[in-house]
Amino acid sequence: MIHAADGDLRLSDEAATGRLGAAIAARLEPGDAVCLSGPLGAGKSTLARALVRALTTPDEDVPSPTFTLVQFYEGPRLKVAHFDLYRLSSPDEAYEIGLDEALEDGAAVIEWPQRLEGRLPPDRLDVEIALSEDGDERRVRLIPHGAWEGRGLEFGP
Repeated sequence: MIHAADGDLRLSDEAATGRLGAAIAARLEPGDAVCLSGPLGAGKSTLARALVRALTTPDEDVPSPTFTLVQFYEGPRLKVAHFDLYRLSSPDEAYEIGLDEALEDGAAVIEWPQRLEGRLPPDRLDVEIALSEDGDERRVRLIPHGAWEGRGLEFGP
């Protein structure tokens, strides 16, 4: 179940995370970025997988790009690149591994966007994820920038 409260979404289970990923994927346009932040284990990779599968196929193999740094996917509507920037030592490295190129004709899902240190893409949706104190649900805050502003980010149950 997805619940909105106080500007935050509350995701009660992995299925709700999947629905949120599909809803975000449906709104993605070429040049867009979805920037996922939160602590280890908060669900960034789960949300990224759901988003990529919504753009490709439900059974798409979506490994974490922790060691490869980036994975590229070709969907029928849109190309998407999944970046994990945790291991980068400078923002320039993200552009060396193809962030600019990914945004030219597709979209990017970026885990650990804080590694870009102020060089974030202008058309982005920041997704801040945290676990509740008891660990039973995820709290998600969506912050639109650029083209994402006014795109209709209401998600209901």
